[in-house]
Amino acid sequence: MMRVLPWLLGTVALAVPLMIGQAFYINVASQILIAAIFASSLNILVGYAGLTSLGHAAYLGTAAYLVAWLNTQGGFGHLPAVLLALGGTTLMAALFGLMALRATGIAFLMITLALGQTLWGVAYRWVTVTGGDNGLPGLQRPMPFGIALTNPVAFYLFTTIVFLLAIGCIAVFARSGLGTSLVGSRDQPRRMRMLGHNVWLVQWLAFVFAGFWAAVAGVVFVYYHQYISPHALGLPASAETLLMVIAGGAGTLFGPLVGAFIVVVLKMVVSAYVTRWVMLLGIVFVVIVIFMPEGVVPGLDRLRRRLLPGARNAP
Repeated sequence: MMRVLPWLLGTVALAVPLMIGQAFYINVASQILIAAIFASSLNILVGYAGLTSLGHAAYLGTAAYLVAWLNTQGGFGHLPAVLLALGGTTLMAALFGLMALRATGIAFLMITLALGQTLWGVAYRWVTVTGGDNGLPGLQRPMPFGIALTNPVAFYLFTTIVFLLAIGCIAVFARSGLGTSLVGSRDQPRRMRMLGHNVWLVQWLAFVFAGFWAAVAGVVFVYYHQYISPHALGLPASAETLLMVIAGGAGTLFGPLVGAFIVVVLKMVVSAYVTRWVMLLGIVFVVIVIFMPEGVVPGLDRLRRRLLPGARNAP
């Protein structure tokens, strides 16, 4: 029963915006799912690999820029633009992984930060291609199978399908031999090397995998906003996503979703009623760190095991 409960609650949560029926809340739900896909991709590095990155927004922003430019200025259709954006961003992640994984710890964090800020500078200064600070507007949403994604409900259902696909693939990855090797490389890298595992290769493959799903989030992100600017590549976007992962619970499947829900709701809903919502966001994170330092999802699981004696030995 306890294994089914999270999935049951997740299904109900996905259906709530549709039951409310208001376009504003449906759009907020779409943004939560997009942020959850992006945070889940970063969680592969932070939670499973133990590699903290501050430049992860580079992949979301690059994929978004490629889709927008190829479709609005390059003359490509939606499907070729999306495939080229995903392929190009994944190759970029593979190249960046070769550079970033030359170091660990703080050095790894600084390399990813430098790479991300470099791309932000390119997007900000290369005005003839990226539009500079004005960005690239005018992107139209596609019509897969003749379904118009301009309707908030249709786009929410589309985003839900992408989200479920992302979560499913990440769950399979985490439980696969490669995911187990990745966790082992995080906890006991020397022992893994002694056992014959190529720790660097495992981490690099995880880096590329994370970059791919960040690119997927970027594609859905740019189709939602129908616009992209250098802000999507900047340090605040990477730091905000890192907070989602930490607050929800790094190394858990549903932690990034909970963290994305907290951040997006505070930003989009609470900010309409509270002027100093950023301060409120800081207070919320301080409370989480004090009472649930491992994150909301592991913290609630720990609380469940305390309150329910029968669940103490449950998986």
